[in-house]
Amino acid sequence: MAEHLVYFDALTEPVRVPTGTLLAEAARMAGLEIGQPCGGQGRCGRCTVQVLEGNVRRRSTLRLSAEDVAQGFALACQTVVEGDCRVSIPPQEKIERRLTTDRTVSEITVPPGYNYELDQTIHRVHLSLSPPSLEDQTDDLSRLLTALKQQAGFTSVSTPLPILRKLGEALRAGDWNVTAILDVHDLFDGRYIEERLVDLLPGRVPQEEPIWGAAIDIGTTTVTVWLVNLLTGQVEAQASEYNGQIARGEDVISRIVYASKNGGAAEMRNLVLDTINQLLATVCQRYNVRKKDWESKASPEQIVKATIAGNSTMMHLFLGIPASSIRLSPYITAVNHVPLLSGQEVGLNINPLGIVDCLPGVASYVGSDITAGVLASGMDDTNRLTLFMDVGTNGEIVLGSNDWLVACACSAGPAFEGAGVYCGMRATRGAIEEVWINGETYEPTYRVIGGGKPSGICGSGLISLLAEMFMTGVIDKAGNLNTQLGINRIREGEYGLEYVIAWGEETQTGKDITITHVDIDNLLRAKGAIYAGYSVLADSVGVPLEMIEQMLIGGSFGKYINVEKAIQIGLLPDMPWEKFQFLGNTSVRGAYYALLDHRARARIKEIATRMTYIELSADNSFYEAFMSALFLPHTDLNRFPSIAQALKSPASAG
Repeated sequence: MAEHLVYFDALTEPVRVPTGTLLAEAARMAGLEIGQPCGGQGRCGRCTVQVLEGNVRRRSTLRLSAEDVAQGFALACQTVVEGDCRVSIPPQEKIERRLTTDRTVSEITVPPGYNYELDQTIHRVHLSLSPPSLEDQTDDLSRLLTALKQQAGFTSVSTPLPILRKLGEALRAGDWNVTAILDVHDLFDGRYIEERLVDLLPGRVPQEEPIWGAAIDIGTTTVTVWLVNLLTGQVEAQASEYNGQIARGEDVISRIVYASKNGGAAEMRNLVLDTINQLLATVCQRYNVRKKDWESKASPEQIVKATIAGNSTMMHLFLGIPASSIRLSPYITAVNHVPLLSGQEVGLNINPLGIVDCLPGVASYVGSDITAGVLASGMDDTNRLTLFMDVGTNGEIVLGSNDWLVACACSAGPAFEGAGVYCGMRATRGAIEEVWINGETYEPTYRVIGGGKPSGICGSGLISLLAEMFMTGVIDKAGNLNTQLGINRIREGEYGLEYVIAWGEETQTGKDITITHVDIDNLLRAKGAIYAGYSVLADSVGVPLEMIEQMLIGGSFGKYINVEKAIQIGLLPDMPWEKFQFLGNTSVRGAYYALLDHRARARIKEIATRMTYIELSADNSFYEAFMSALFLPHTDLNRFPSIAQALKSPASAG
């Protein structure tokens, strides 16, 4: 096969690739990063590059105009090399945290009554062994196991090979005094206790020396790590970072598609492992900065236990388990209850024998982020009828109380996270986060993350904008722009009718920021899917929405939803505001509780076991509910009496 040279403007040396290589792959071979938020499916248009010279073939020109193509623009994930060429890569979107930020520290209260000795599976014991002699030829391992039994009561300890390799040196370096760290897990519902040596340290470790654990949430968008002192239960440091997999897909389906390609699964696993390992180093560094020179320092290698929560796709990709079956009917995971693993097996930079506990999920689209969230929210322990919802690219929903739990998931898509919207962006610096429209002039004002000129609009801004456009009559209940208003902000654009939020002279890019009719349709489908999801779930068990006593919303996105605006567009049900509670990251909080207390861990397993999953794609009523919810706020205004009243009031026009 012929080979060709691809020159990238960011490099001095070209990369040599065979005919038919995608430009995205050529860039990766050259060590350059080109984001592919749709997983390389050619849908998002955000991997656009410019071919300055040479021979390439475009498989798709979606989101590119004829003028764009004439100027050499091409989608890197859909364009193959057929000759030597020279390519310019535009500046990639820089991710700067805001909504889920590693600088906004959650206030974490240690569970009342936490007792390390009673609650924790990790145990640290000091042992004093009798040294061998010519008269006592007992081998080192037998000597250690005897001490563990006689001095600490451990009777059936398993000893991994790495411990055997360091055993002799540790015993002699400590002059036959050692500190053993063990994990004691109750397996198979009390029928078998596993005692496993995790580490063996020479000498006596001071009693107050921390024992380190980590609670980890692998979110589709954000990964969060909490560093925990298992002795005290205290969270000593926190950090969050965007999941490195975002560059290869912004939603789970895109990532599954990308992972199914040649080498994609290994790349996806490495991307999330790199993210987690960097965060582990960060939390240890942050703890160390606060400590005095004479106090002990933390390092990732000292972490002996990690609990991990995440949706089913994230868990599969993290462990390198093929995830293709998740997106194909009948939508089955490879595993919901992952056995205990070690840091070395998984690839985490913790103690190589450290326990890695991946919390149990329920189904393909209801993972351990939800079971952990249910625990953290307390809905499994209340007699109040509760609706728990985590809004993201998938809307995961649980309805019930301490008597029963039913769950479903609906594919909302990434529109409310800024993807799939022409001027959409993640909630980073420069994103419009809230919009107000004057009911008389139809002129907008807005607030920008970080201040200054805007670059685009993020999810919270889109909810606000859609509500304001509807309540002021800029769009009707079907999302159609009102061309009878006679304002220049409503115009015919490249993709049909659009409304101008900010003129080019107001923006960082010099281009108008608009919302198109296509964007509005995407947003209506997203909010319609979420509303249909929880309304069908409630109908399936015969519970009217007005009977719900509390609505708990987890996830970083939910934390920033404006309740009034979300109700106005029909994203949230029309109920008193005091019924809504925004809980933040319930997934990592649930992982933290499971890290500390084996009974909390058992509760999560019980939650996963007793939760009934309803597959909405198999329910014809979901499609009907979805179609009814494709209007603002709904085709049946009786479901939204406060909005119906507001629309009758003159105040709604201002």
